[in-house]
Amino acid sequence: MSRVDLVDVLVIGGGIAGGTCALRAADFGLNVLSVVKSSDPRRTAPGWAQGGIAAEGEGDPPALPVDDILEAGDHTGWRAAVEQLAEVGPHLVVELLVDRLGVPFDREPGGALALTVEAAHSRNRIVHVGDATGWAIQEKLTEALMAHDRIRVEPAHMAVDLITRSHHDPDPERAYVPDRVLGAYVLDESTGEVKTVLARCTVLATGGLGQIFLHTTNPTVSTGDGFAMAFRAGLPMRNMEYVQFHPTAFFSPREERFLISEAVRGEGAWLVNADGERFMERYAPDRLELAPRDEVARAIHEEMARTGHPCVYLDLAHHHRDGLDVVARFPQIHEFLSRRHLDMTRDPVPVVPAAHYACGGVLVGLDGKVPNIEGLYAVGEVSCSGLHGANRLASTSLLEGLVWGWEAGAALRCDVEAGSAADLESVYGRIPPWDSADYEDEMDPVLFRQDWNSIRHTMWNYAGIVRTPKRLKRACDDLGYLSHRIERFYRSTRISRQLLELRNGIVTARSVAEAARRNPTSLGCHYVKE
Repeated sequence: MSRVDLVDVLVIGGGIAGGTCALRAADFGLNVLSVVKSSDPRRTAPGWAQGGIAAEGEGDPPALPVDDILEAGDHTGWRAAVEQLAEVGPHLVVELLVDRLGVPFDREPGGALALTVEAAHSRNRIVHVGDATGWAIQEKLTEALMAHDRIRVEPAHMAVDLITRSHHDPDPERAYVPDRVLGAYVLDESTGEVKTVLARCTVLATGGLGQIFLHTTNPTVSTGDGFAMAFRAGLPMRNMEYVQFHPTAFFSPREERFLISEAVRGEGAWLVNADGERFMERYAPDRLELAPRDEVARAIHEEMARTGHPCVYLDLAHHHRDGLDVVARFPQIHEFLSRRHLDMTRDPVPVVPAAHYACGGVLVGLDGKVPNIEGLYAVGEVSCSGLHGANRLASTSLLEGLVWGWEAGAALRCDVEAGSAADLESVYGRIPPWDSADYEDEMDPVLFRQDWNSIRHTMWNYAGIVRTPKRLKRACDDLGYLSHRIERFYRSTRISRQLLELRNGIVTARSVAEAARRNPTSLGCHYVKE
């Protein structure tokens, strides 16, 4: 069993939150190890973000985005977090993304950043790179990480579990001191070996959980890994019931869902039913297609139930902003649809809602630090910063990752420097290597697929867009039974990424369903129908 040398900072995840955190910590002179589950470190969840990132519009003082964010979150967000985002975020977009990393945001003919609007924003403040904003940011950020002499990026490495004093230090005195995270056990997919990675500070930046639902806009890596590791470590979790469903994912009976950006509605597209009727006038007559996402998703859900049709349609062909070049504005979406014999300049696009974003997660402060746990930070979608409350405002997730990654990167320097190396060395020496018992069982693909199908159908039908107390009880009962079976499966089977993802998926699904069951009040994207 090999052991990775002690590092100052272990960052689990390489998206915009983890990448920004790693970059700033390394700029302060800390040695950073970044482990990324994908074999290509650019292929993280932010790379799927199409529409853009919130910045600053004309006549757009910080008080305006603060009001928009709190309104979208049903006034359940943490005002201090919202104000931090509004104050710090627009400057970081310019100073880090534009000036340092050179992200090629679209510009007006005169050279100014091109701004668009998305649902529930009161100003045009969204900057974008066509409809591939997340990919453009991720590509430039990964280049900077790979080039930094104090950052080591390890792709195809998946964290198994956090190493904590309470779980892994055999010293009985651990019960009388604050718990501390000491790193993580990490699977190297290329060798199948689980490494013991020790770190003075650890950052969870593992992204989302969309794959626990039958329909999702998330990439395949979004299996709830960080949420599950946090749950097993006993970390404080908040707002797990608030899972946002994106209203418009491309619908096909034969294919996985593909996000149709909210920016399409921002450019004037109408939602119509199979009869060509603009139905949002019935559900949100004031804001129509630009109502908050939870309202639009529920409206589509209700319209599909009312008509019995398996989808609705997003019509940009006949309803768009004057002068809009549809192909130039949405090249990625246009190309995707063209390969499926649809032309968004002529044809309405079939869409359905899909699981999109987790508004809750590991509770953190304004600097991303997890309270009452030494040596641990969480940034990005895996965290609950209090920014989103019960629902997320469009194009604030990338900005949240940027801001909290930046703040955590600075706080890490103080945390590492304040820690007593002499005191920690004795603790590190007591941490056991991963138990590499040679299990004989191999992953059975039939059992694997069936267990994932059970998780996804249960979550979609019982804990999806519209929930009821009876459905949530059924979800908790069924998932509870399944979790015991999967845990036995895990403990008798040779370790692999697929096995770890399944284990994490069931733990995260139970966390969401149990949180939803405990909260009888409909708020934001948690809608309970009696």
